[in-house]
Amino acid sequence: MRFSYFSAQLGAGQLSLFNLLKAYSLLDKEVGYCQGISFVAGVLLLHMSEEQAFEMLKFLMYDLGFRKQYRPDMMSLQIQMYQLSRLLHDYHRELYNHLEENEISPSLYAAPWFLTLFASQFPLGFVARVFDIIFLQGTEVIFKVALSLLNSQETLIMECESFENIVEFLKSTLPDMNTSEMEKIITQVFEMDISKQLHAYEVEYHVLQDELQESSYACEDSEPVEKLERANNQLKRQNMDLLEKLQIAHAKIQTLESNLENLLTRETKMKSLVRTLEQEKMAYQKTVEQIRKLLPADALADCEALLRDLTCNPNHKAKAGGKA
Repeated sequence: MRFSYFSAQLGAGQLSLFNLLKAYSLLDKEVGYCQGISFVAGVLLLHMSEEQAFEMLKFLMYDLGFRKQYRPDMMSLQIQMYQLSRLLHDYHRELYNHLEENEISPSLYAAPWFLTLFASQFPLGFVARVFDIIFLQGTEVIFKVALSLLNSQETLIMECESFENIVEFLKSTLPDMNTSEMEKIITQVFEMDISKQLHAYEVEYHVLQDELQESSYACEDSEPVEKLERANNQLKRQNMDLLEKLQIAHAKIQTLESNLENLLTRETKMKSLVRTLEQEKMAYQKTVEQIRKLLPADALADCEALLRDLTCNPNHKAKAGGKA
């Protein structure tokens, strides 16, 4: 988890998260544990007790219908990615064409947004606002937020000229928003109404799938569609898991880089201190040399003999003082 409350191993945060996820996996055996749910559960636990968070998670999954996108076949997530693609095609054609030309599909950047309800990458303040609207309006909010985010940065995304640059922008730059940008996006979400379009796109998706299925049955040499669909769903699920693991690894790398920066700063300070001590040592040596030149030879010999005696016998002076 990217929130500090859950970072301490076996700390209160991690234990609460484990309890909540375990309870939900026992309730919903079909979905069980899915990595995306941990981010959703984490946001809830930051705002309420375990018992309340469990009830709210049930409400999100069952009453609002989010559990469909976590089912093993991931059919709902595929439909959502198609719907988002169609929204971009119809409302932001230039951006849609730019992403298509660079072979960037919504599943590449938006799947983690949908599976974690934006909690894996975006600031907690923004995520909390999104959760509030989700509880008010339901699942279509994630489409409206995604569309508003892409619309708000369309000009900068269009300036990215390669696959790698666009992906990095969507992963790192897009979530880094200030308060005014956040408020603008939230306002757009409230003003947007896409419920009819989402329903039409879902029907369209099923029609296309039926046509594909019929054409595949017509081909005698093709493998059974069910087998291919299972393999495809399994690969997509693995892809989602890898995306989650990549995000976690990225967070760990940022922590290590921060620690390395602190160590380098300390090393620089230590080197500076060593140089200062060496300069002081040289200054003391020069002072000693000057004193040597000023002292008579016999007095210098007595001093050196006394120093040798103290160096070899550090307790001698103390004993002599005790006898006296």
